[in-house]
Amino acid sequence: MTRGYAVRLAAVALAAVLAATGCTGGGEAPARPAPVAGGAAALPGPAPAGLALRPAPSGAPGAPAVTGALTDGSPVALADLWADRPVVLVFFTSWCTLCADRQAALSELARRHSDKVVLVGVATEDRPEDVQRYLREHRVEYPVVLDADGAIWRSYAVREPPAVVVVAKGGALLRGWPGGVDAAMLDTELRRLVLAG
Repeated sequence: MTRGYAVRLAAVALAAVLAATGCTGGGEAPARPAPVAGGAAALPGPAPAGLALRPAPSGAPGAPAVTGALTDGSPVALADLWADRPVVLVFFTSWCTLCADRQAALSELARRHSDKVVLVGVATEDRPEDVQRYLREHRVEYPVVLDADGAIWRSYAVREPPAVVVVAKGGALLRGWPGGVDAAMLDTELRRLVLAG
């Protein structure tokens, strides 16, 4: 092997290693893929200490304790979420115009109550890429379950979007709105049904 051939071979090998590790030598960091909206990163942390909540009325039925997969494939159990705070389920699709019309206000409501109430989106009859577009477009920062076969929708007797359901801490089913509800009314009902402070 000649010295020139060995140098060229070493240069090709170095270029291959740099390309494989994303080092281009241009000083630019490789582009990272955007995090998946509605995935595990959107799950809430622990509930704040001293969270003031109203007790669920006696005799309220239990909400279906279903499980599913978030948009990034992470498993989620609704019972784990309502173990320490109320949960609002928002049933939607990316192609639902009424869902889109109300989503910005719901996203803002979710941000305002993020330490007290968990909003969880549940999408069905939708392609994952269309759900991602919808979540980014409407700045949805809460977790979203992809209910591909509609089993979660059926367990909550949801036939078409939008629909909203409020579940108390501990899993009591408090209220549902077939046809959805606007954020102002939902805020009022959260204060009446679950938030004591």
